[in-house]
Amino acid sequence: MDLCITPGPLRGAVTPPPSKSLLHREMIVTALSHETIPVIDGLPEDALRTQGGLAQMGEEMPTVDCGASGTTLRLLLPLFMALGKRAVFTGTKRLLSRPLPPGLPYEKTTAGLQITGALFPGDYPTPGDVSSQFTSGLLLSLPLLAGDSRIVLTTPLASRPYVEMTLAAMARRGVRVEETDGGYFVPGNQIYRPAPFYTEPDWSAAAYYIVMNALGSRIDIQNMALKSRQGDQIVEKTVKKMKNISDISQNFNLSDCPDLLPPLALLAALLPGKTIRFTGCGRLRGKESDRIHTVCETLNALGGKAFEEPDGLRTEGVSTLSGGKVDSFDDHRIALLAAAAATVCQKAVILRNAGCVDKSYPNFWKDYVNLGGRTEVLAP
Repeated sequence: MDLCITPGPLRGAVTPPPSKSLLHREMIVTALSHETIPVIDGLPEDALRTQGGLAQMGEEMPTVDCGASGTTLRLLLPLFMALGKRAVFTGTKRLLSRPLPPGLPYEKTTAGLQITGALFPGDYPTPGDVSSQFTSGLLLSLPLLAGDSRIVLTTPLASRPYVEMTLAAMARRGVRVEETDGGYFVPGNQIYRPAPFYTEPDWSAAAYYIVMNALGSRIDIQNMALKSRQGDQIVEKTVKKMKNISDISQNFNLSDCPDLLPPLALLAALLPGKTIRFTGCGRLRGKESDRIHTVCETLNALGGKAFEEPDGLRTEGVSTLSGGKVDSFDDHRIALLAAAAATVCQKAVILRNAGCVDKSYPNFWKDYVNLGGRTEVLAP
């Protein structure tokens, strides 16, 4: 679906979709507690992939299609191993080229990732700076083993809030883990116990509305959890800090919340005379797109000034964006970036493949129109 988005600020009230990061974890611990996952309207495509994979745990040698969901793959792959399940995990070509958990018993085949063995109690060296999902996948799985295990972080842990979210979901089901100086001690022989299914609106999605408000929209973002474990909740404080910058240059380290780069880079691009540098984002090069590159491509195509750097990007603020044609690069967060930018562009924004927002926010374009946004589907 290609869209023409007419410029103009948004007005009204909206509740962002459920946090997909939280949904993945709650679905897994609910299934491990032998409970039924509740029916939730408007589930992100990624969460549906995890739900589908969990439903296949009782099958003999299933093929688990993760689509484009890195979280589904990285959390379910070690879980199937811990349960002694054999399966093939597949997904998009981009997904299977993204970094995968090291040292686990699987091999790449033409069909996908083939599990070749089970997990056993022991030490699991794990890089912390490639993806926190490696750590979360092991944390969810190792308590099911017959003995104790240790996760030994070989590099510092990035995106710590997501690991803390995993630990909180486990703790609500009575599963305990001890943090150590170099990682985590995970006692074995534990049982996930029933508990209420917990969801809250997604701060990652809300970040785009918060930035739109900073740029002139008047959106009432409702039902947000103010005491959330979502790392992206920091967006409110960061936006306020950016709006009040007095120096001509400022650095922001996003190592714990790299998904905030697209909306924050949009705001930075519209701070005239300010040079803003974002660091700690190197892992974004392995997302649905090379997100450092595609954020720069999108902002520059719309009249901004953004420059790639190895671990992030730099913006030189301009007073306005012109509009123009952009590609989503099949990346939901780039599509959301283009939609947010369109609210302040001088001319229309033509967005190619706008439907990729289904990955995290299936009702986004409906909500966008309800807030007064004007879109037109273009003929193929």
